[in-house]
Amino acid sequence: QVQLVESGGGLVQPGGSLRLSCVASINIFSTYNMGWYRQAPGKQRELVAAITSDGNTNYADSVKGRFTISRDNAKNTVYLQMNSLKPDDTAVYYCNARKIFANYWGEGTQVTVSS
Repeated sequence: QVQLVESGGGLVQPGGSLRLSCVASINIFSTYNMGWYRQAPGKQRELVAAITSDGNTNYADSVKGRFTISRDNAKNTVYLQMNSLKPDDTAVYYCNARKIFANYWGEGTQVTVSS
């Protein structure tokens, strides 16, 4: 059974940093494209950052220059380093793993940016 388990969320002040982790219990993790999405109250889920199986990355315009996605295939883990956090970054952050005929989600971790 595939499981994606996120961790690292919490309460942080504006300007602060957090690092999210997602550990995937998944066969051949390295073949999956991985992504971080977020959903704020009353809003649709949106892509924050993604990294392909080849290591190519892309980011939402709102987080470019502040967030960095990375992966460690030896640990079946994808990370999201979030710096210079803003109140607008407050949301539940979800990990996603996908490839052809496969699309998996974690249960999410809450990130709250507030003074």
